[in-house]
Amino acid sequence: MLNSRKRSAFTLIELLVVIAIIAVLIGLLLPAVQKVREAANRMKCANNLKQIGLAIHGYMDTNNGLPPNGNYEWNGSVVVATNAWSAMARILPFIEQENLFKGIDFAVSYNSQPGISSKRVATFMCPSEINDKGYGSDPTYGNKYWPTNYALNNGTWQVLTAKSSGMRTGDGAFGPIRSQRPADFLDGMSNTLGISEVKAFNNRVSGASNTTTFATPPLPPTSVTSLPLGTFNPGSFTHAEWVDGKVHETGFTTTFAPNTKVSYPNAGVDYDVDLILATEPNLGDTYAAVTSRSYHTSGVNSLLMDGSVRFISNSIKLETWRALGTRSGGEVVGEY
Repeated sequence: MLNSRKRSAFTLIELLVVIAIIAVLIGLLLPAVQKVREAANRMKCANNLKQIGLAIHGYMDTNNGLPPNGNYEWNGSVVVATNAWSAMARILPFIEQENLFKGIDFAVSYNSQPGISSKRVATFMCPSEINDKGYGSDPTYGNKYWPTNYALNNGTWQVLTAKSSGMRTGDGAFGPIRSQRPADFLDGMSNTLGISEVKAFNNRVSGASNTTTFATPPLPPTSVTSLPLGTFNPGSFTHAEWVDGKVHETGFTTTFAPNTKVSYPNAGVDYDVDLILATEPNLGDTYAAVTSRSYHTSGVNSLLMDGSVRFISNSIKLETWRALGTRSGGEVVGEY
């Protein structure tokens, strides 16, 4: 007669102990996994900037100057956008997007070319971006635009002023109309920001009037609420269209240090905003506080004009950040 043996089983207490141990292990492992993933994302982001830097220099070598971020002229009564396409669109052949570039008719507005504007360009998107999605609607392509996470340094605060008498641009590496050359970087290309990270679909506030001009240039603000502002629209964003050369779409300024929360309270919500007093095609002076932001911990990836990529901490001194933002300000750039 065979001996029968009882099969052992987990008691409820033992099962709960095992589950608790597994939960603790997952709790310990998850932050490590997230940290590794973020490190990989940050590295991929830096590589995107490196590719864009090579593209910028390729464009500069071919065209004897940097690409303008939109072209505008005064026709005697209004500002005319003669070519509003962004500098990002102009460097497409240098980031292996020549077929997309060949489809562009630069004599026609990007608004009427959804076959181009709707496309996602992987090199323009940081892998940590949480809003990597299309914007607007088109019956053929679904969305009409795609955002960008990399924006051009338009300088400290001034972007385009004196529109009826000369079109004065800002003190950054890029801007509308002008095509900077290496000789224009008196501070040195290794001491001048070229491109930095921005968040897609960041909330935007506008000036109270898009026709305001300033006899005396206003100083960069310490907060946006100190300025006369228009009605806030929570559905108005920055950096939602990589094709558009305006500063709030493909530019940034060094008014505020990286990842500064630019607070704008409205209807019980404290928004983190970008400010544009008047856009480039308007009659008013274009001043902008468009902040470099990222989803990386503690800072942003930035490309200097010499092609090097640096991770710049949120704790950088504002005066150093602004010194890096000027191409010929004569400042001494401190440690960062």
